[in-house]
Amino acid sequence: MFGISTFCLHKRPLSEALDTLSRMTGFIEVMDDGLHHLENADLLSEYPVKYSLHAPSRGTNLASLLEPIRRASVEVMAECFRIAGEVNAPVVLHPGYFAWEEERTKAERQLGHSLDELHFLSKEYSVEFLVENMGDWDYFLIKTPCELPLIGSTPLALDVGHAHQNHCLDEFLQCRAGHFHLHDNDGKSDSHSAAGEGSIDFNAVMQVVRNSGINPVIEVATLEGVERSIKWLEAR
Repeated sequence: MFGISTFCLHKRPLSEALDTLSRMTGFIEVMDDGLHHLENADLLSEYPVKYSLHAPSRGTNLASLLEPIRRASVEVMAECFRIAGEVNAPVVLHPGYFAWEEERTKAERQLGHSLDELHFLSKEYSVEFLVENMGDWDYFLIKTPCELPLIGSTPLALDVGHAHQNHCLDEFLQCRAGHFHLHDNDGKSDSHSAAGEGSIDFNAVMQVVRNSGINPVIEVATLEGVERSIKWLEAR
């Protein structure tokens, strides 16, 4: 079974997105941002599907050197964990970024502090969380496999599009992952294109995914792209 991210319908209210996607799959990843930001689990509980949550990322930074911002970001994640716990959903989160190259080492330490706090909170709410590898975005952490020691024992959410954009997908496929985001691109832009419309070797990707026994999430930019991706990936 392929999960589907609400990202493909992020310009529509969450209720409409869930109505549409619940007719297509039994596994939905809610992008907890923008129109789909969650204040409680009430709406999610109305649908008989399995969930994962993509924690808010646009306004948070778990690696911020500004301690009030780092602490507030952890608080935002804690609220996401609380909601996820009510629907038994794992949470995917971004590792954060640094503002200046010279601050990278300090930002790495800040991420470590945040992860320590989040592991405590994940036990409190009985929720699993995973850290996603980032695309080719300046100053973001966890873009290549050599940075994985920064997340320690925290499971990896492997975003194959991001890994391909950073030209290290083959190396990431050798790493153990607990979650998968599937989308395609040309190796340059993070376009979140439909699978088969970029230059990713999805035969190799799907072999790893099947061997893992994990249901991957299609994180494509449009609903039509999601539909094309499902048909294309089913043939791999």
